[in-house]
Amino acid sequence: MAEKAVFYHAGCSVCVDAERQFVAALDGARYKVEIVHLGEDKSRLGEAEAAGVKSVPAFVIGGAVYHINHGADLSALR
Repeated sequence: MAEKAVFYHAGCSVCVDAERQFVAALDGARYKVEIVHLGEDKSRLGEAEAAGVKSVPAFVIGGAVYHINHGADLSALR
């Protein structure tokens, strides 16, 4: 069974590029990736914060947060 990975982003150019590069690079047999656009679904901001996400784009895999570059702080999305 594939491990869940959540990719949080806000739709900015940094986020879109990270989505193209990193989501596509993950082995689909190992990871089932859920893409969450926090700019469009603000109801998931609390979930991202609780997982430890400070800025987007970021992955949460196995309870660990991996921040990629820096597109926007979560506080800017409120």
